[in-house]
Amino acid sequence: MALWRAYQRALNAHPWKVQVLTAGSLMGLGDIISQQLVERRGVRKHQISRTLTMASLGCGFVGPVIGGWYKVLDRLIPGTTKVDALKKMLLDQGCFAPCFLGSFLSLIGALNGLSARDNWAKLRRDYPDALIANYYVGCRPVRCSYLELLPVLEGTSVLSLPRSDAA
Repeated sequence: MALWRAYQRALNAHPWKVQVLTAGSLMGLGDIISQQLVERRGVRKHQISRTLTMASLGCGFVGPVIGGWYKVLDRLIPGTTKVDALKKMLLDQGCFAPCFLGSFLSLIGALNGLSARDNWAKLRRDYPDALIANYYVGCRPVRCSYLELLPVLEGTSVLSLPRSDAA
């Protein structure tokens, strides 16, 4: 509990920095979990460069973009009623998610060394399934309740903490 309180104090003092570092840390940790528990690579075959790439993407792209989006969303739809939360979720999932997902997948392809043609082909192949998967996660009542219950913190929504369903 002390660690959580320290995190909250840091978040209050430096919301943007903490959110960006949190996004990078969670994306790096997510890649470690993926490689070790899902792909079962083992420590010797762990691709450290892949983990560092994901952590860098979290700090340099995901954290700032999602953090900025939630600032905009909080300004566009102020309030925390159930109706406000539903409006935020619809705007988030209807407008932001498709654009963000396309950008994220394209960036991953480019960082993996795909040519523009191969990246476009991969995006056309993978984007529809990834967007549908996002909608399964992003449009649930739980997501809507986040938008209703979590307060805005110094002009930056607490929701700008990285979401695992963002990509």
